Amino acid sequence: MNLQDIKQRFEIIGNSPLLNIALETAVKVAATDITVLINGESGVGKEAFSKIIHSLSNRKHGPFIAVNCGAIPEGTIDSELFGHEKGSFTGAHDTRKGYFETVSGGTIFLDEIGELPLETQARLLRILESGEFIKVGSSKVQKTDVRIVAATNRDLMDLSYKGKFREDLYYRLSTVPIKVPSLRERKEDIHILFRKFSADFAEKYRSKPVTLEADALNLLQHYTWPGNIRQLKNIAEQLSVLDEDKIVNGPELSRVLPPEKPGLPMLIGSHAPEQQFSERDIFYKVLYDLRKDLSDLKSIVFDLMQGNQGKHTSEGNNAFRDAFVREEQPVTNNSNFVNIPTPTSNTHAPQIIDITEAQSEPESLSIEEKEIELIRKSLKKHNGKRKRAAQELGISERTLYRKIKQYDLE
Repeated sequence: MNLQDIKQRFEIIGNSPLLNIALETAVKVAATDITVLINGESGVGKEAFSKIIHSLSNRKHGPFIAVNCGAIPEGTIDSELFGHEKGSFTGAHDTRKGYFETVSGGTIFLDEIGELPLETQARLLRILESGEFIKVGSSKVQKTDVRIVAATNRDLMDLSYKGKFREDLYYRLSTVPIKVPSLRERKEDIHILFRKFSADFAEKYRSKPVTLEADALNLLQHYTWPGNIRQLKNIAEQLSVLDEDKIVNGPELSRVLPPEKPGLPMLIGSHAPEQQFSERDIFYKVLYDLRKDLSDLKSIVFDLMQGNQGKHTSEGNNAFRDAFVREEQPVTNNSNFVNIPTPTSNTHAPQIIDITEAQSEPESLSIEEKEIELIRKSLKKHNGKRKRAAQELGISERTLYRKIKQYDLE
């Protein structure tokens, strides 16, 4: 069966390359018993792919059931999936078979699998590993022969880093991952889908199909479609019912499209539970803060040298004295030093400032040079003990060893 026949049989509309890749993968894996994980945003049609896999498999004459894991309460999901014994909990008046028992020999589609509780995930992992399960309230091990096709619109690896999804279960489920593209990734299919939906609703409501003017079509294709195909179908139905002449222009279409949410900046490539920054980012932030503080202190120095002490607060003067002033030093004839009267009245000791420091060239902002400088200082401070130096720098000993090799700091 070629790809076009499959699209026609399962009412898959579109010719996007990404869609074709997903369909080809589903067809190839269908004849096996491999566990499949279908990834995709809400509304892209993940369940249709599970039906394709089941219908083209050796289990096509066996039962098929789709279970929305996010729609079953946490307290009853184990009973729904694995069954329970009579009296095992309040309200268990009879023994009940779970889905894994009733669907044995067929396929079970677990939609939104990222919503499963951790305890249920452990039970599911046992089924994947050995085909065994235990009913709630029972001690008897039972066997089942089911193929599991799972789907999610969440990043399961990210959930595993946060401790909300078992990493071993993730690898068991994603033997063959299938990525179903979002509607904004297949813009060339949007108009085709809209026309199909319009024709279907015209037949349903016995009216003319909705047609789009050029500006409306442009708006349709450049909208982000957060609800994907499901949202597009709803818009087509809404226009089929509400629009009288069935010819829709841009302003008319914009009235029924929800406003788009503005994009937010995000870090790419981070899988940690909280936002994490690279070592270079941390070094740069520290250096930037130090440079800002140094600039403020230098400004105080130059203003004091020009007799503008009144511009600064007492806190500024305190910071100046802490950072640059050498108190109770004898006056020297060295031209690099300048006597400045202290702004306080309770002491007559002259204060001496090294103006060569204040007038020095701006320091280098090279991150690499600062990394080398900080590593050298830390190693010197701890007499070459890398473990203590790494702890002070806030990096691992292995990272420190790598940077020592990288910068030839042996």
